[in-house]
Amino acid sequence: MNSTREIGKKAEDAAVDFLTKNGYEILERNWFSQHLEIDVIAKKNKVVVFVEVKSLASNYIQEPFMAVNRNKQQMLISAANAYIRTRNIDDEVRFDVISIILAKSETKIEHIENAFYPRVR
Repeated sequence: MNSTREIGKKAEDAAVDFLTKNGYEILERNWFSQHLEIDVIAKKNKVVVFVEVKSLASNYIQEPFMAVNRNKQQMLISAANAYIRTRNIDDEVRFDVISIILAKSETKIEHIENAFYPRVR
């Protein structure tokens, strides 16, 4: 296929299209806080949704969402906290993962709502 960056862009575009078609309002794409990034921030029914998009080309060994390990989750939670503080968000929030497999004949999209939760210390 194309470069990793091009595959990622195509997957994020597909995720945004999917979310929009399913009633989500896209608030941000590729939002950065220092070195941390959130792929998509959306809103539906007064819930702010932080979305991590994971993609693979065909001939994959594992599902893309499996790459969202605890370390990646912690980085997303830190970035989401920064977003919430800078935007004074008082709505409910959740963390979703959109897993995309880009095959030559079709694109497979799996939306995992509430994919993980912040741990309380």
